[in-house]
Amino acid sequence: MSFDARPGVHVARRRFGQNFLASAGIVSRIVAAIRPQAGENMVEIGPGLGALTKPLLEHLGHLHVIEIDRDLIARLRECHDPGCLAIHEGDALKFDFGALCTEEKASLRVVGNLPYNISTPLLFHLCDFMPRLRDGHFMLQKEVVARMVAVPDTAEYGRLSVMLQYRFQMERLFDVPPGAFRPAPKVTSSVVRMIPLPAGTYDVHDETRFSRIVAAAFAQRRKTLRNTLRDFLDETGLKALGLDPGLRGERLSVADFVAIANACQ
Repeated sequence: MSFDARPGVHVARRRFGQNFLASAGIVSRIVAAIRPQAGENMVEIGPGLGALTKPLLEHLGHLHVIEIDRDLIARLRECHDPGCLAIHEGDALKFDFGALCTEEKASLRVVGNLPYNISTPLLFHLCDFMPRLRDGHFMLQKEVVARMVAVPDTAEYGRLSVMLQYRFQMERLFDVPPGAFRPAPKVTSSVVRMIPLPAGTYDVHDETRFSRIVAAAFAQRRKTLRNTLRDFLDETGLKALGLDPGLRGERLSVADFVAIANACQ
């Protein structure tokens, strides 16, 4: 989702969550945060009208983009050399990001101004490709970023916090006001950096069980662990891990959830 200054060129489509970045200053800050270097393997999700695409191409020389809007795809093809811009038409939620990696370029950098309506499922989809990711820089709704970087025992801390922080080092970089977009959304946005954690940072024996435990712990936030996790570990098991069964899920660290998952057999 990007910006073209010519009026009447493209009407933003609500069903695609389109809000086009219109601030040259914000674009410069995002590019500076990404620090793209020539020859790097990078993909932009939702390039739209190309506000980020153009400066990224100037640094990289070649860029992959994923776009679902056929009208915007046609415009991108008109404005960019196909030898420099590889356009992948389709839904980013179904895209195989691993397919962009080769023996020569084994890792992938991902950037994007993510539509608010698909931002959380898209982040979970990207988790499936974490071994191939070098980093990610995304602009999302401020409240979503607050949940992504939240620490235990805060209102924002929840399933999204744990599942992302289990895999990534998270850093909120800066906020972006509604006036930086056309049309202006009703919410403030934030830019976040995600860097995959080194292999083995958290040694989970069964990631499916881990995911189910985290989901259960936050499904009913007011309930305590003895109730939310009773299908996984009883009070004796929780106490053996040094955890109070009377705590709520929001009090547990990522490492605590890993310990619970690994204690379940």
